[in-house]
Amino acid sequence: MKSTLKIEGLRVEVAGKEVLKGFDLAMRSGEVHVIMGPNGSGKSTLAHALAGHPGYKVLDGSVTIDGVELLGLSPTERARHGLLLAMQQPLEVPGVRPIDLLVAAGVDPTNLRQRMRDEAERVELRPDVLERFVNVDLSGGERKRAEMVQFGILRPKFAILDEIDSGLDVDALGAVARRLAESTTEWDCGILAITHFRRLLQELTPTMIHVMSEGRVVATGGPELSEVLERDGYEPFRPVPS
Repeated sequence: MKSTLKIEGLRVEVAGKEVLKGFDLAMRSGEVHVIMGPNGSGKSTLAHALAGHPGYKVLDGSVTIDGVELLGLSPTERARHGLLLAMQQPLEVPGVRPIDLLVAAGVDPTNLRQRMRDEAERVELRPDVLERFVNVDLSGGERKRAEMVQFGILRPKFAILDEIDSGLDVDALGAVARRLAESTTEWDCGILAITHFRRLLQELTPTMIHVMSEGRVVATGGPELSEVLERDGYEPFRPVPS
């Protein structure tokens, strides 16, 4: 049975300023939805608000997975309902190895090291990286590949990717995008990818593209919409001042 993520009328305030002003989006598991938009349009605010970051104050709206309201739940509880956030800059966690992080998240430790090695091979990550502390002294590509190992073990219903292509070379981007694409059929994961760049879409084929401006979705279309953005930029999609 397909899962559904629904975001309705989401309004979010950051540092006293309303950034999301009635954001709406609905998607099903197995789909790839991409959000694009100019700087300051609210893309990263959306990602952090969905994950439950305490610095983002929800003023109104609803976020549900299969009818379960996530707003008001802790980030841990949201993750247990199937939501995963991959941040633009993965945090360093000194003293904690990836396997410790996964066990703390409730993953069954049975054969976990071998499962992690298998996932590392799929994204072309050296297995010795798995024995280091989380993201400490790793390159940008190694961090994102290691994050994909965690992603493959956790198997969320929906993954929110905040500029996951940031800082990646061509090889790393290809490895990450292939693993994400495989997840949409392997366990029917829904992907919500936030990006500035069309190059991610050359590796990860979107079901839908949403253009965001001034805190809300202003246009939605298929993969061809990226070509319009490449040609015309975001200016035609900016709301007309009243």
